Amino acid sequence: MNWVQAVSDFQMFLQIERGLSENSISNYSNDIKTFQGFLDSINNDEGPLNCSKETIQKFIYETAKVMSPHTQARRIAGLRSFFDYLIFESYRKTNPTDLIETPKLGRKLPDVLSLKEIDLLMDTIDLGNPQGHRNRAILETLYGSGIRVSELTQLSLSNLFFKEEMIRVTGKGNKQRLVPMGTHSKKYLNIYIKQVRNHQKIDKNSLDIVFLNRNGRALTRQMIFTVIKRLVNETGIQKQIGPHSFRHSFATHLLENGADLRTIQVLMGHESITTTEVYTHLDSTHLKKVMESFHPRNTK
Repeated sequence: MNWVQAVSDFQMFLQIERGLSENSISNYSNDIKTFQGFLDSINNDEGPLNCSKETIQKFIYETAKVMSPHTQARRIAGLRSFFDYLIFESYRKTNPTDLIETPKLGRKLPDVLSLKEIDLLMDTIDLGNPQGHRNRAILETLYGSGIRVSELTQLSLSNLFFKEEMIRVTGKGNKQRLVPMGTHSKKYLNIYIKQVRNHQKIDKNSLDIVFLNRNGRALTRQMIFTVIKRLVNETGIQKQIGPHSFRHSFATHLLENGADLRTIQVLMGHESITTTEVYTHLDSTHLKKVMESFHPRNTK
């Protein structure tokens, strides 16, 4: 079995057996292809079935010089999954990455928008422009429902339930969940769909897609990132803000206002509660208030 065939079979396994998204499959494949490129650069003809631990170690050592710890950890995880697949299919008996240590990563606390900053971003949108109503609906939905930007770009009209004020979202692994629409999201989705989208010429492949570009096609994640980046620049907010910042803020604000982690986990579509804990970072001011209110030695 050569690398091309092995990667192709692995991609099929990830899609059918594990139900991963195209983005996740692409990331796994790119990690393996990068390793292939390394083998070519050192004239190493090892294949997927006889690749050694020493070669993997050399690859990690050489590429670590130009990679961040996060990228290095992800790359090791990608290779480990690939060789686990080969073992699963009985092509190999051992995984050459088993004894390779993954860099220890500290938890990077995401930038969270304050309510004042969210209002500022919303108010900066030019609603005199048809795209303004679309952009307002996008931001209100990201913050109002906490969905991922990839889920937002795939959002369909048939999954918007205005009467029930719910949105059906298709998340990672094609798993579906229902999330509340939110009052503001409902208002601006209605305006965008009825007053803007209904008057567009829509591409036949995007007839059920909610958010469209000027050409009537589905928006890309990059386009949404660009829209948000422009708004942030206009407001002068000095934070690293992107589409995910609204998701972080959604979870953090819910927790700050009394929602429990389990509920937030379900709303965000996290498999593990530990993932939810990372997204729901609380600032020191809130933590101090909790301590002052509830710790017995802090009562006055």
